[in-house]
Amino acid sequence: MELGVNIDHVATLRQVRRTWEPDPVWAAVEAHLGGADGITVHLREDRRHIHDEDVRRLRELTQVKLNLEMAATAEMVGIACRIKPEMAMLVPEGRQEVTTEGGLDIVAHEAALKDVIARLGEAGIVTSVFIDADPAQIAAAARIGARVCEVHTGPYAHAFHGAGRDAEAPAVVAELQRVAAAGEAIRALGMRFNAGHALNYYNVQPIARLPGVRELHIGHAIVSRAVFIGLRAAVAEMKRLMREAAGG
Repeated sequence: MELGVNIDHVATLRQVRRTWEPDPVWAAVEAHLGGADGITVHLREDRRHIHDEDVRRLRELTQVKLNLEMAATAEMVGIACRIKPEMAMLVPEGRQEVTTEGGLDIVAHEAALKDVIARLGEAGIVTSVFIDADPAQIAAAARIGARVCEVHTGPYAHAFHGAGRDAEAPAVVAELQRVAAAGEAIRALGMRFNAGHALNYYNVQPIARLPGVRELHIGHAIVSRAVFIGLRAAVAEMKRLMREAAGG
């Protein structure tokens, strides 16, 4: 199982002062040294944290897999085709949201998304879609040619927190079963099963134990822990928890 570390909030800290530090490239190197298998950044339309220059420098200066989160717009497709990350993950995007609030509605935009995925594929980029644990969205992802489905684990994480971190609480078990069923459907359709959103050091292991999950994308929790112990150690701790869960 692989860990993709989202470093958006390293750039958020930089933008608070509109200065040049902390440098997302340095963060990517530290994450890689801590055991990260990939780096994720979300280049938003409003450039609230990661900027175009950050993506360019990450592509040129780091030796780790790059996953570019992006809206399915002509501008972002053009940037992705020029930068050529190993993976591009299509996500919904709203100007007012603090972070991504739900999965992509593929069913409602199937034709447009199919065209976007075809263009990215022609550029040699693996395409991923960030979706809720919904059978209709999974089937639509297969129809448009997505190679990877990342299941939105936010509902599970919020249930876990609301239940006082009780992994056996009925609401938590129900959400975990939804993610597991989504993963099974994704794999049955020949796509890769990834997961992410709101995962942290307390709730990650039940997700990491799910059959067939290939990659977890985690950002805010790791960057938050890094404030106290450093990014390299924070990544290593998360990777240890994932491997422990998968091995068990």
